[in-house]
Amino acid sequence: MTISITDAFDGGNIRVVSIDGDHADLEIKHDHQSDFYQWFYFRVMGGAGEQLTLRITNAGGSAYTKGWEEYSARVTVDRENWRQADTSFKDGVLTIRHTPEANSVWFAYFAPYTMERHHDFVAHIAAKEGVTHSSLGKTLDGQELDYFTLGNGPLSIWLYARQHPGETMAEWWMEGALDRLTDAADPVARALTEKATLHIVPNMNPDGSQRGHLRTNAAGTNLNREWHEPSAAKSPEVLYVLGKMGETGVDFAMDIHGDEAIPANFIAGFEGVPSITDRQLELYGRYLEKLLKRSPDFQIELGYPIAKPRKGNLSMSTNQVAERFGAVAMTLEMPFKDNHEHPDEEFGWSPERCQQLGRDCLAALGDMIEELPV
Repeated sequence: MTISITDAFDGGNIRVVSIDGDHADLEIKHDHQSDFYQWFYFRVMGGAGEQLTLRITNAGGSAYTKGWEEYSARVTVDRENWRQADTSFKDGVLTIRHTPEANSVWFAYFAPYTMERHHDFVAHIAAKEGVTHSSLGKTLDGQELDYFTLGNGPLSIWLYARQHPGETMAEWWMEGALDRLTDAADPVARALTEKATLHIVPNMNPDGSQRGHLRTNAAGTNLNREWHEPSAAKSPEVLYVLGKMGETGVDFAMDIHGDEAIPANFIAGFEGVPSITDRQLELYGRYLEKLLKRSPDFQIELGYPIAKPRKGNLSMSTNQVAERFGAVAMTLEMPFKDNHEHPDEEFGWSPERCQQLGRDCLAALGDMIEELPV
């Protein structure tokens, strides 16, 4: 039997080069008008009980080739439970070997978070008591940029995710965070909504998400390099969010991402911005301490190099928000690989663990909410 392969669905990405029985050579498509590519998501039909050998032949030219080292693709038959598949990388080719139990099986770079799921979750949260739901504006593909506000306290807290659409763990994190914030019985949620107004954008790049992009929007723009000068033509998503931040101010901000190469959860800060203060740095350090106590899945040993004084890249959101608003700002990174400190051989770093980290990040914020300046 010869298998069939498609990516013709929400968030799909693969190109079929050749199929020979249960073997296939594939390529990942580039983001539209961009050199970036690494996200893949496709369906295989007709291979039940046979060992599939799927070779992604252009993996060696992808955006982050170190991301393939000690990496495992995700696979599912029900699109709910995503397990790790036997995966290897050699001579620029990523090879996935898997024997599916059913004739329909899906493979992905990480557990997908489709726009259909996004709409379902937005509707679920919008119906919660105390939540205000609106749109900040329309994207280049005509999608709404969903925006929630909760609470009525004087502090302005911003949480936003998935500037890079292939980093789907960011929106899984949002599920955990928003479920906690909208739980009326949760003491962390009560403390945060009493002390602060929370501004939340669960997906900053719906166009790239639907198109199956790794890193860019419909115009091929990396949104996290547009915060110094966003434009309606190239980066309306950043233009909308930054404009709303200008109305609300920002005291604390967290930008949620995923990292291809580093097998750990970590936070990148704003140490290189020109106007940084000792108080900003002190509060940033306090947050890291609180999160370390709250989550065994968080660590501070692995991460990005710290920027030298006054050398921070102000086109990136964390630096721009810290500089422009005097905020305590940070970027949370989660792995595509498994968490090396607490590995899970079957599921790896998973949607459920992303959700739990979202809850824990809010708990850490709740632990220090009294320390933030009003």
